[in-house]
Amino acid sequence: MNPRAISFHYTLTDSEGNKLDSSVGLEPLTYLEGVGQIIPGLERQLALLEVGDKKKIEVLATDAYGERDQKYIVAVPLDKLPGEVKVGDQFQAGPEAQSHPFTVIEVNETHATLDANHPLAGVDLVFDVELVSIREATAEELQHGHTHGPGGHAH
Repeated sequence: MNPRAISFHYTLTDSEGNKLDSSVGLEPLTYLEGVGQIIPGLERQLALLEVGDKKKIEVLATDAYGERDQKYIVAVPLDKLPGEVKVGDQFQAGPEAQSHPFTVIEVNETHATLDANHPLAGVDLVFDVELVSIREATAEELQHGHTHGPGGHAH
């Protein structure tokens, strides 16, 4: 079976019911099946659904963004950081768009503690989904590794 382009609406909450994100009222999220564009636990469950299906999908942290890892938390001298930083600030570690984002989680007189864990690492997630469409991926989408909107995609 060829990879598919799957579109769905979702409302994402944590295990306590706190709303984290939603596509409701916006365009549905569309992904190319099998290339890692969405978390594995969600992708496996969506693959079992048909257009029009609505389902609550629970994804454990280990099958989402992983558990929090202490090795991604580092203390950095303040003089090595770009200007004044405060708790909650986020920045990239390098100039490339793919550079890992860091979040400042603590600041004292000499150091800032930075966390490179994904913000949802260690969080069990609950998705309320509605499958909107499924179609076969185009040759161009397969070559590019992502879906394209109506009329194709210009790079």
